[in-house]
Amino acid sequence: MGLRSFFQSASRLLRTLSRPDWKTYSLSVKIVFIGVGILGAIGFLIKLISSTITGVPT
Repeated sequence: MGLRSFFQSASRLLRTLSRPDWKTYSLSVKIVFIGVGILGAIGFLIKLISSTITGVPT
């Protein structure tokens, strides 16, 4: 894949893209926040369990 074909492909992609509407944007934000919350809860539980097993206060 040459540099010229890459730029042609990239320009074709940018022409077909459109900005998301408010409903799509808010759904994406909700999904991201839920994912971050779940990962934070998992990390907290792992930290809590490991500190309980070793007996070191957090």
